[in-house]
Amino acid sequence: MSKSFKVLGLAVSALALTQLPAAAQTKVTDQGISATEIVVGTHQDLSGPIKVWGVPVSNGMKMAVEEINAAGGINGRKIKLILEDSGYDPKRAVLASQKMVERDKVFAMVGPMGSPTVLASQDILFDAGVLQLFPLTAAEFTFKFDPAKPQERLKFNNLLPYVESTRAAVKYMVEAKNFKKPCIMYQDDEYGKNVLDGFNQQVAAMKLTAASVTSYKRGASDFSAQIAKMKSDGCDVVVLGTVIRETIGAMGEAKKLGWDVTFLGATPTNVLEVPALGKEAVEGLYAASGFEIPYEDTAKGKVKDWLANYKKMFGADANTQAIIGYNAMMTFAFYANKAGKDLTGKKMMDALESGEQFRDIFNSPPTKFSKTDHLANTITQVQQIKNGRWVLVKEGLMF
Repeated sequence: MSKSFKVLGLAVSALALTQLPAAAQTKVTDQGISATEIVVGTHQDLSGPIKVWGVPVSNGMKMAVEEINAAGGINGRKIKLILEDSGYDPKRAVLASQKMVERDKVFAMVGPMGSPTVLASQDILFDAGVLQLFPLTAAEFTFKFDPAKPQERLKFNNLLPYVESTRAAVKYMVEAKNFKKPCIMYQDDEYGKNVLDGFNQQVAAMKLTAASVTSYKRGASDFSAQIAKMKSDGCDVVVLGTVIRETIGAMGEAKKLGWDVTFLGATPTNVLEVPALGKEAVEGLYAASGFEIPYEDTAKGKVKDWLANYKKMFGADANTQAIIGYNAMMTFAFYANKAGKDLTGKKMMDALESGEQFRDIFNSPPTKFSKTDHLANTITQVQQIKNGRWVLVKEGLMF
């Protein structure tokens, strides 16, 4: 081998070594930041099966943007929110994400809606170096990242995860009521499977056996077969990995059969629409929850003002979904502010991973991230519907 080749070989390997750490760095975009503006995007279901989530979440986000901008923005920059309708369809979510990344040049995707839709579209963001912040799904893929894949570090979640919250709620209910034959009915998708995982893990940890495990296809409206099966299997508590319509449908079916069983819903059932629409059918439902739902006649201080402002802006009562949307944007603003006047993608990442705590006005557990943990917290409550209202039963639960 000639001397010059040897030198070249050494130079190449030295170059390769210097490239290694750089290759493992997370690439974060600086697009969407100008002297006067920060462009952020979101995709919501505004027209599909979970628009009862998408519409109030969008409203909460708009309300936060208006407040932030009215107070002078983030270090002098106004937030510009780009909102796209996915219809809860993964294909539409992909197209919406491509548009926002390539045409609108969003700096971050904040509060995008739904497990199947976020899962389908998140790689578009990661490839472009766009942060995915606080999506409206608590599935594990939204915060667990493989350290060997640096682009996965772009995901952060501040919602209570389905697996952990289901485990904490199941543990509490089984211990408090001495149930022996736990069962589950879950939606056959990413969300439902996370609830199923939490259920299975906790049932195994408590040395119990599930008496019945049944699922339904997303969008289904008839649950007679599932309820009949669980009744004949002798369930004494039924965990529901359902959303709004399915929760009401399943409990209505049980009432029709005269089956008096305890129901425990995963966190998406803990919304005002369930008692408002389900009425007597859902009385007594327990649910895992992240924070107490405020009611206008009992709220105080900032929360009371917030509820009044929301009603004035949108002509509707605020709900859990509106709070989550509002908080997603307020959390973004908090960390963008921390990142300083000279905002860049890298500085935003550093601010998010700094361990600084964001506290909302609703008395939720604090939001805090680190370099190794991109999930805000796992502290769970259990609430119950009593006389058409959600009432706190137990807080500060872990498994």
